[in-house]
Amino acid sequence: MIEQRRILATSIPGPASRAMQARKTAAVSAGVGTGLPVYVVEGAGGIVRDVDGNQLIDFGSGIAVTTVGNGNQRVIDAVTAQVNAFTHTCFMVTPYDSYVAVCEKLNALTPGDHEKRSALFNSGAEAVENAVKIARHVTGRPAVVAFDHGYHGRTNLTMGLTAKNMPYKHRFGPFAGELYRVPMAYPYRWPGGADRCAEEALRVITDQVHAQVGEENTAAVIIEPIQGEGGFIVPPEGFLPGLAEWCREHGILLIADEVQSGFCRTGDWFACDHEGVVPDLVTTAKGIAGGMPLAAVTGRADVMDAVHAGGLGGTYGGNPVACAAALASIESMEEDDLAGRAREIGEVLLDRLGRLAEKYDEVGDVRGRGAMIAMELVTDPETREPAAALTSAVNKGCHERGLITLTCGTYGNVFRFLPPLSISDELLHEGLDVLEEAFTAAVG
Repeated sequence: MIEQRRILATSIPGPASRAMQARKTAAVSAGVGTGLPVYVVEGAGGIVRDVDGNQLIDFGSGIAVTTVGNGNQRVIDAVTAQVNAFTHTCFMVTPYDSYVAVCEKLNALTPGDHEKRSALFNSGAEAVENAVKIARHVTGRPAVVAFDHGYHGRTNLTMGLTAKNMPYKHRFGPFAGELYRVPMAYPYRWPGGADRCAEEALRVITDQVHAQVGEENTAAVIIEPIQGEGGFIVPPEGFLPGLAEWCREHGILLIADEVQSGFCRTGDWFACDHEGVVPDLVTTAKGIAGGMPLAAVTGRADVMDAVHAGGLGGTYGGNPVACAAALASIESMEEDDLAGRAREIGEVLLDRLGRLAEKYDEVGDVRGRGAMIAMELVTDPETREPAAALTSAVNKGCHERGLITLTCGTYGNVFRFLPPLSISDELLHEGLDVLEEAFTAAVG
């Protein structure tokens, strides 16, 4: 295992990484961007090592993918054994046990004690596409309602559900039809103030759907219980249960997009668990399989079984290597109590970032749960104007100092902290020291 310490052997990126970036520029589409062009050769715990011998502290987990760490021994052993057995048959042709076992785990772990079924796919966007297909099929209704600041993927349908234009939607339209957007319950920026957000947001949303779409035309409402790319927006207490109840009253399916927030990331198995919200359908991916490509839709048995045979599937969906990785990842989450570890990490992040907020007015809001925490930067605490330039400068400073950080938010002014749950307290605190150093230098 890599020694768990930060090492700056060269400037970042170093000469070998810069040479590889030149190769990337010559060979890879310019549309595939790179936030931090250090080329990785090894990773484990809370550290990744690049081709120049630099060791960087990881506060990104490959965007919430390597939740159990990118060198988890259970995952390595499971993947190695499966590769030695066979790599693929296609579950729709000649099935295998591990696909069924993953579905059994998902049915047991996702919110609610009702009877469930699951289907496996390759990516979060593919899971969302299939959840919408299922909802439309079972309800016979066309409309799907999504939220401001939401992110659901890069396919045509999921781009239509996604709120942010650049870089996700710009000049890629026209998008799929019968997709409608409503305001998000965003406490920090709700016009009536955070205290009134839950009640007012639910009323605004339901009134808008009634007037502009019609409940009888609405197949599903899709929401990230904690929004990801949109800025780690945490809706106020009571909002999600209220939304779920309204959906039930009108026969509308509630789809919880837990692609980024699922699998212990928020301190529960799923973010919906925090308030006991039980969606009709749950989409998962990212943290499910320790870095292997896997996604799923899990939902009520009557809903999932309503689709005709052959209506769901795909050549690679539920690949046996990815399924082996998922079972090993879930075992690590259970045996190592990674939900509890996420809560511990969250306490550290909220404390340290809270102290940074007390020191600097530019830190407008600190929010999140577990190891899914955000810091929103503003130019003025009164006007709350987004400080995108400052965010970019701090991010650059973190990278130069050997800390992998990620930004997000509709306005480009939010830091999102997604450390692997395998990170040590020592690295977590050191990374936050680096963040503060970069922040202080950028503020001037």
